[in-house]
Amino acid sequence: MINSKSTFILTLSIICLSIAILSEGQATPFLLQFDRWEMLLPSIGISAMHMQLLHNGMVIMFDRTDFGISNVSLPGGICRYDPTDTAVKFDCSAHSVLYDVVSNTYRPLQVQTDTWCSSGAVLPNGTLVQTGGYNDGERAARMFTPCGYSETCDWMEFPQYLSQRRWYATNQILPDGRIIVVGGRRQFNYEIFPRHSSRSRSSRFEFLRETSDGSDENNLYPFIHLLPDGNLFVFANTRSIVFDYKTNRVVKEFPEIPGGDPRNYPSSGSSVLFPLDETNDTNVQVEIMVCGGSPRGGFSRGFVRATSTCGRLKLSDQNPSWEMETMPLPRVMGDMLLLPTGDVIIVNGAGTGTAGWEKARDPVIQPLIYHPFDHLFSVMSTPMRPRMYHSSTVLLPDGRVLVGGSNPHVYYNFTNVEYPTDLSLEAYSPPYLSFTSDPIRPKILTSDKVLSYKRLFNVDFSIPQFLTVDLLSVRIVAPSFTTHSFAMNQRMVILKLLSVTRDQLTNSYRVSALGPSTAEIAPPGYYMMFLVHAGIPSSAAWVQIE
Repeated sequence: MINSKSTFILTLSIICLSIAILSEGQATPFLLQFDRWEMLLPSIGISAMHMQLLHNGMVIMFDRTDFGISNVSLPGGICRYDPTDTAVKFDCSAHSVLYDVVSNTYRPLQVQTDTWCSSGAVLPNGTLVQTGGYNDGERAARMFTPCGYSETCDWMEFPQYLSQRRWYATNQILPDGRIIVVGGRRQFNYEIFPRHSSRSRSSRFEFLRETSDGSDENNLYPFIHLLPDGNLFVFANTRSIVFDYKTNRVVKEFPEIPGGDPRNYPSSGSSVLFPLDETNDTNVQVEIMVCGGSPRGGFSRGFVRATSTCGRLKLSDQNPSWEMETMPLPRVMGDMLLLPTGDVIIVNGAGTGTAGWEKARDPVIQPLIYHPFDHLFSVMSTPMRPRMYHSSTVLLPDGRVLVGGSNPHVYYNFTNVEYPTDLSLEAYSPPYLSFTSDPIRPKILTSDKVLSYKRLFNVDFSIPQFLTVDLLSVRIVAPSFTTHSFAMNQRMVILKLLSVTRDQLTNSYRVSALGPSTAEIAPPGYYMMFLVHAGIPSSAAWVQIE
């Protein structure tokens, strides 16, 4: 029989075996690791340039519409007629699909206007708002409201809804449930969805003009994170600011990230906001991390070595300054996701070049897991295939990481090229999903479905070997809209735990915790709620913050 002490020692051994030791900028991975890759579907008919996990557990994915015929047909003989399409005006193929995680199946969806290099965010009611794109889609707003897999919900489109062309823009959900849409190619402005009147309006944002590198740009898809004071952290190129969008005012500018390498499209690094911890009564610590990119001029210079550095910036410090770290592998077009443990996984990307068609080589096929508390990188096992330009990834409720896409060509190209268009879906299982951790893995039995700010809620769970309350935490994660190496709206809050009680009759436990303190900490909407025990997460339960 395994006792608590032996289980704890086993867990520590597993963690130690999976951590890579960082020495002089190089990571030496241990041979014994417990992660794995799984091929889910060899083809979903499209290359998943954009992904969003929905609160019904399904993932909506879409590509652009102007490359020609995809490899999946629209249902029931439906066809799309678009007189402005630059490739095929009469198209009976789908360019969007809805993927059911549980059944590992998908169904085609119909998107009318061009979604190429667009952006998105989810409203508090769970409806995905997707904005912009190219050509006839550049000012479109689209909405998708989740429904059952067998139902017929589909995209709704509102052409010319936006005030400006939004191609390579970034979206962020706001504390009041509205969405801010920032930037885009040659768009040094922002606007709010939904608009207040029949005419949409944009506001100037000179910071985006100042951070543009001419034809190379390097400030598209700016990294935006909502801060606990309600302002926005905005990173573009090498510069970053705190921005008050309500008054159109730069509140604070931080030092440039050292090294001079651009981090935004097409130099395409990535960024995360570390978990916001509300377990203590002190002020919440706020820290940003930016990783990867390409040297200045890389878009024009060919296949230059990608950037290997990461910068951490603790905004809650009195005088924030960048703390630089070095990844074991250089990477451009990597995707950074928060795992339920608070660690950061970095997947996809290339070792040389930039984003853009035929602009990168040397795919980086080894994921990294970064441990923020220890400042250490782990080099993980090798996936089955490269994921380069136009790939994407999202965190799933069961703790796996869903990965798809990769098409570095103007059109779908499967033969006689070094990196063929990829229509497959894979799932990555981090080490915490190993069966060896099952003895200390919590399982959520029931939970409150709706959380209110600063109000108590309960979660009932079971666990084979409960160690100590000090090793238990309650975490909510906002699912991201991921495209072009940035997981928009991604967010984790560690909630204040009040008590844990045991039910002797059922041998289960109840944890009582407080909902997030403010809408600035956790905007209203749907979240995945995980219990994490000794570094091992449960599968998530969906909760809605009202």
